[in-house]
Amino acid sequence: MGLSATQLYTRGVEHGNAGRNAAARRDLRLAQARTVDPDLRARIAGTLAYIASRTGDPATAEALCREAMDDTGVSRETQAILFGQLGVLTLMRGENSEARELLTQALDGVVNVTLEDRARAGRMHINRSVAAMLGGDLTMARHDLNHAAAIFADLGEPVERAKALHNLGYVELLAGDLIAALAHMEAARPTFEQESPAAAAQSDLDRAEVLRDAGLTTEAEQLLARVARVFGAHRMRQARAEAELGLARSRLLHDPRDAMRLARAAARRFHSLGSHTWALRAEATEVRAALADDVYGATGERRVVSHRATAMARVPALVGGLQRAGLNSAATAVKLAAQLRSDDGAVVPPGARRAIRVPRDSSLATVLLAEQARARRAESDGDAAAVRRYCARGLDELVRRQADFGSLDLRTSAAVHATPLMVAGLRAAVASRRADVLFDWSERARHLNQSVVPLRPPPDAALAADLAELRQIRQDALGDSWLADPRAEVLRDRVRERQWRDTRGIEIEQRATLSAVRAGLDGDTALLSYVWSGDDVLCVVVTATRTRVIDVASWPTVSALMAGLRADLDVSASMVSGPMARIVRRSLDERLAALSKALLDVPAAWARARRLVITAPGVLNGIPWRMLPGMRGRVFTLATSATSWVTRRGGAVRSGVGFVAGPRVPRAREEVNRSAAFRPAAHLVTGEAATVDAVTELAGRSGTLHVAAHGRHAVDNPMFSGLELANGTLFGYDIDLIPRVPDVVVLSACEVGRSSVRWGEEAIGMTRIWLHAGARCVIAAPVMVADDEACELLGAMHEQLAAGSQPSDALAAASEQTGIIAPFQVHGAGF
Repeated sequence: MGLSATQLYTRGVEHGNAGRNAAARRDLRLAQARTVDPDLRARIAGTLAYIASRTGDPATAEALCREAMDDTGVSRETQAILFGQLGVLTLMRGENSEARELLTQALDGVVNVTLEDRARAGRMHINRSVAAMLGGDLTMARHDLNHAAAIFADLGEPVERAKALHNLGYVELLAGDLIAALAHMEAARPTFEQESPAAAAQSDLDRAEVLRDAGLTTEAEQLLARVARVFGAHRMRQARAEAELGLARSRLLHDPRDAMRLARAAARRFHSLGSHTWALRAEATEVRAALADDVYGATGERRVVSHRATAMARVPALVGGLQRAGLNSAATAVKLAAQLRSDDGAVVPPGARRAIRVPRDSSLATVLLAEQARARRAESDGDAAAVRRYCARGLDELVRRQADFGSLDLRTSAAVHATPLMVAGLRAAVASRRADVLFDWSERARHLNQSVVPLRPPPDAALAADLAELRQIRQDALGDSWLADPRAEVLRDRVRERQWRDTRGIEIEQRATLSAVRAGLDGDTALLSYVWSGDDVLCVVVTATRTRVIDVASWPTVSALMAGLRADLDVSASMVSGPMARIVRRSLDERLAALSKALLDVPAAWARARRLVITAPGVLNGIPWRMLPGMRGRVFTLATSATSWVTRRGGAVRSGVGFVAGPRVPRAREEVNRSAAFRPAAHLVTGEAATVDAVTELAGRSGTLHVAAHGRHAVDNPMFSGLELANGTLFGYDIDLIPRVPDVVVLSACEVGRSSVRWGEEAIGMTRIWLHAGARCVIAAPVMVADDEACELLGAMHEQLAAGSQPSDALAAASEQTGIIAPFQVHGAGF
């Protein structure tokens, strides 16, 4: 005898929960044919309705539910189930207010006596929380989800509890707490992985939003592409369209033209499914992309969008539709995007010049967009001071809301949200031509991602184990694509998210004022603060008694000189003799002289100072300042900001000196032995003993650490840049496991002085990672250095350090003593 109708129904529900839609339909239809019980038939209809909606037939789904509800033989309890099912269908259509009412009716009708009743109520609370979230009521959403999580924990239902925890993470995402969002989602995901690929994909759809808001658009978009494929394979057309809309929203941050294309395609797909409210969301993204500002890439290229006049004409009707659907946040974002364009010569929507207001509980993105719109209006009115005021207010709000983000990785990636306001503020500052204003904005740009003082994370054995496994994968892999390994991707995400969670902020460090910087300068020291406006490069020169703004060069000129610079430096370092070496060196010398003339010579001459503190934007990352002719006879430190130099300069270096010689570096042992000869009681770790654990232990008890090893900069994942040791790579993340890092770190390793520019001003690489962890200064080179030069130059530098010289003075003296002009430079507070 075959299965009963009840058994078939139960199995059909299990298939449906696991995303096996065809199998679910088969069992549910068999169950329907084998029963005359109106309650069971109604419940079967409700489940079939859910599957129909999920696979792209919402009209049939709603008809099934309403037909079942019309049966007079259906009990109150089953009516409640159907109300709940209809609420879910309405929610999937995007009708949040109606869905919330239906789900409230459903909860009112649940008897809540049996375990099944309680489980049903828990699911309804989860569904109602989604309606509350989409309507902007985060308080009610949290209440429903905490209630649901407690119910399912008590019932011992891990999958349903995981759904509640995951959705709590989404609530925190909407509230702007990315760390809490990831913590909840991370706790829930293993359960989804065990449940089904479709359940894991649904979890990853939301997790991609966290990565997007964190500025990790590449990772978010890769995840969304995978998610869309899974949904497509399971014929989950609605979920696939949501993934495609997520991809459009991510591209909105850095590629508005492509975002416009993707959003338009998603809107068509939603309309074909009857999900018209979701289509409105997609259209809102499309219009915002068409109205977006031009976007500057990390290297200064401009990506232009168009179709603005057409998009402006769509704004009034679209805003009205969004408001009628209860999508007030999306409506506000579209109105603000229109405000940004209202003075660019396009058609202005009615009422566009009214006061710009946003609800008090608006998301961070909306608040920043409002300040951007106010700044744009002030710019059109010719009020440069107001432009700066609005931009500063938005940036201060960003810092305030991200005060708990202590992780360098998170702060530099999340800087994407600051870019439009920073660009507008810097341009207004440049237009002022005032040294005090330009200094303030250059420092705001430089110090933004250093403003939160991090609390060193606690020891983490699980993090150490994950890093050890990644080291093994890295060693076994061929080439630089090792992070594409599926297991490496899992470990990468886990390491990154654990570091985000465990490295919290403890206070906001106030930026140094111009007067405070002047007080730190003596008659022989000057600050050169470079500012990039998008079109030109300027320099604010500050001495103890005077300041001046100098237009040093146009950006196209500097960009052209920097193109090919790194290749020239690497070739010159590897080709040290023969006729070709002379030709390469001559070409390099000409390029360096031109760069010196464009950037350094005039500001340095005006400063009339032997010692220079240099701060520079990310687009100037990679310039070997020590090798510029204008730097000869001078001492300098490349500070992350003037504030960081003022607060960390001077003072004695802690006792204890450690030297490390990594594997496969021909003269590494000679280099560390020669250097150690000048440092009494130095500790050496070489050969097979130079493991990651040994080096981190040595670093923890040394005031100065010198590592001679091969290095590798990971352009797309700079926290996985590292030093090659006997048992694998010491990653940037390993540095956070050192309880107390050295005051002075010397990295005699090719490439580890390089950095990647993520968004705007900030660059991240091994030098910045050591500084963020607490090092006072790091001596490193952004390009290859010949082994012979490194060995001789750094040995002479340690002789100077042993005599009591500050690091920048020691390196400059060593260069003069040996005649070696190499790209080693001091980052941080070198004096």
